Amino acid sequence: MTTVPAATVAPRARKHPGVGTVYAWELRKLRSQKRTYLGLGAAALVPLIFVIALLSSSGGPDEIPFGRYVRETGLAVPLVGLLFSSVWLFPLITSLVAGDVVSSEDNHGTLKTILTRSTERWQIFVAKLLAALSYAFVALAVFVSVGLVLGGAFWGFDPLTSLSGTQIPAGRGMLLIGASGLAYFVPMMAIASIALLLSTVTHNSAAAVVGTLILSFMMQLLAIISGLDFMHPYLLSEQFDSWQGLLRDPTDWAPIIHAAWVSACYAVPALLWAFLAFLRRDVAG
Repeated sequence: MTTVPAATVAPRARKHPGVGTVYAWELRKLRSQKRTYLGLGAAALVPLIFVIALLSSSGGPDEIPFGRYVRETGLAVPLVGLLFSSVWLFPLITSLVAGDVVSSEDNHGTLKTILTRSTERWQIFVAKLLAALSYAFVALAVFVSVGLVLGGAFWGFDPLTSLSGTQIPAGRGMLLIGASGLAYFVPMMAIASIALLLSTVTHNSAAAVVGTLILSFMMQLLAIISGLDFMHPYLLSEQFDSWQGLLRDPTDWAPIIHAAWVSACYAVPALLWAFLAFLRRDVAG
């Protein structure tokens, strides 16, 4: 019987981790970072402060949609919260992680290390993007859930009056709140894409976070300048209100569709630029 020399036996191919494995690595990193819990804490604290303010005063945000109903049904509380939080809260929470997810590797000098784990650069980039979006989605879910639970605890879940004046039963109202959260998440993805771009090209977490916030605030300012009315439908900040189309009878899909393609016009170029910059990143030094 002929024995094959050990030297001639082909080595077993090394299995490369997939995007799912790299995504799990990124989630573990997020769980170990303080800023992760800072953003989630803010998402839970803001609706709590809002409810306390309502309980301690007789006035309310009557001038905004659903503001007059916050003491009539808890279903209105998270919806009013969404209107207020698009100005600064969710741009900040989103950029806290998306603006740090790549630049933190530069700050700690770990990007070279993770590129030696038999992973492709595109896998790392996609995993970091998914981790940033997952974090933003969880923060939004925490915000809406806390507002809904607190609102229901103090004012119950009576039917909600839609923007068309019709009554929405509690069960359908909760479904519409969930759908509104998904519509709200669309421009949040664009914000995350911009923050990821700045994180990739600046190599600095603070610059990426502050830059994203400045851009968000600039669009907020442009939205209140009457002479620039022609720009308003195309500002990313304006797309955070598209969910209101779901709270009409019949459902108005036009603002939701509009918000989707406008947000894509911001997100796709930012992600493409960030992806190319990440692929070309020189980590040899």
